[in-house]
Amino acid sequence: MAENKVDADIRTSFGKGAARKLRMAGKIPAVVYGHGAEPLHVAVPAHETTLIARRANALLDLKMPDDQQLVLIKDIQRDPVRQIIEHLDLVIVRKGEKVTVDIAIHVEGASVSGTMVQLEHNTISVEAEATHIPDSVSVSVEGLDEGAQIHASDLVLPAGTTLLSPPEMLILLIQQPPKVEEEASASEGEEAGDPGAEAEAEASSDDGGE
Repeated sequence: MAENKVDADIRTSFGKGAARKLRMAGKIPAVVYGHGAEPLHVAVPAHETTLIARRANALLDLKMPDDQQLVLIKDIQRDPVRQIIEHLDLVIVRKGEKVTVDIAIHVEGASVSGTMVQLEHNTISVEAEATHIPDSVSVSVEGLDEGAQIHASDLVLPAGTTLLSPPEMLILLIQQPPKVEEEASASEGEEAGDPGAEAEAEASSDDGGE
């Protein structure tokens, strides 16, 4: 996984007002912690960091006035309406160190015609080297028929990555699309007929009788 060099300023003012001023100045307040160190409050460039944070489990090579730290973006707090990043939790990591993260599951291929893939979990928990966190794990459903299941233990993880999710956790299954009930409803509607058409037919019959 690529390391992204980011300049950071030390924060000395706190509270909602100070955080708002930082965001207006194009920066994001963040806290750096881990490895027994005291939490360090910093500010990072908003635009640059937002682009980096689009990728899950992104690493930042944080450059501060008197220090430099390799950190993992652990938590992102966003504005619920505008979806801009309001705050970041950054955890210190070391090269070669193992970290626990969630990675995405990427489904490839197509199951047998007439079936569908029901994805039960779109991420799994793994342990990986901090500087070699996989972006995702791929699973193929090519040619799988109805009733086929794939569990966490069936996934092929990159070298150096260990599964932490329960091995029996169901990732996906192949099933028939839920169309039987829709067809039954349509059939019932046809059997019931069109009340308006029946009324017109009865009226026509009555006119002919006169």
